Amino acid sequence: MAEVKKKEVKKEKIVEEAPTVDAIEEVVKEELQEKKDLKPVKKEKSKEVWGILHIYSSYNNTHLHVTDVTGSETIVKVSGGMVTKSDRLKSTPNVAMAAAKQVSEACHNSGVTSLYVKLRAVGGHNGPMTPGPGSQAAIKMLTRYGIKLGRIEDVTPIPHDSCRKKGGKRGRRV
Repeated sequence: MAEVKKKEVKKEKIVEEAPTVDAIEEVVKEELQEKKDLKPVKKEKSKEVWGILHIYSSYNNTHLHVTDVTGSETIVKVSGGMVTKSDRLKSTPNVAMAAAKQVSEACHNSGVTSLYVKLRAVGGHNGPMTPGPGSQAAIKMLTRYGIKLGRIEDVTPIPHDSCRKKGGKRGRRV
């Protein structure tokens, strides 16, 4: 009689393990209900941290200075003289590219992902109003290194009839 009980137990296990169509439908309905109860997971947008890039570009040097949005805290400051030792190369585009690489690395380390650009030439009543050759190269390299650029603004100082240029009435005679 012990053998008969073992067979009955085995049959009951087999019946329990084989699910019926109704049991499958109930499990599926429960899973769907659980999914409805859960809110869909939204992908977090990468938060953009903005800074201001001040570029001073003359025909003798190029300065790159990154601050926070208020302009009070300096994040990084690099010039052409910090990259090269030769005075005649400080304003060249190649040196500006190397300086832009240092700026982008420092920005990534501090968490700044986007920059507003304020471009400045010498200006004034004696200086040229056009920026030097390193400014465009620096801007191009920053975009290549993954920094997003916002507004590019020219903040070159413009004279408002303040000082008379040297040279006299007839100008400089060559």
